[in-house]
Amino acid sequence: MRLLLKWLLSAASLLFVAYIYSGVEVKSFTSALIAAFVIGLFNVVLRPVLVVLTLPVTIVTVGLFLFVINALMFWAAASVLDGFHVAGFGAALLGSLIYSVLGVIIESALGGLFAKK
Repeated sequence: MRLLLKWLLSAASLLFVAYIYSGVEVKSFTSALIAAFVIGLFNVVLRPVLVVLTLPVTIVTVGLFLFVINALMFWAAASVLDGFHVAGFGAALLGSLIYSVLGVIIESALGGLFAKK
């Protein structure tokens, strides 16, 4: 139940990112659902590999390179899907930052909602 709710809220936050930032376009809620799934899949499969491969750069930049990795995941999802478009790397960076902040808010809200007693 928690995973399904997180997926729906992530899709809604992707629509919100597209609404407040013109560099990100989402055609429909269905496209947002698919994009949220693909972004999550890329973050689970590709992101750990990229983090390990770029560990020296991440250490030198004191972790700031992780923002670049997040933007690459966001941009890669947009390049694979039809109903989800990102204008460029700068738009992917800003869009992924907004999306990440909303993701943290969703996680904290769901953590309070599904807290084990």
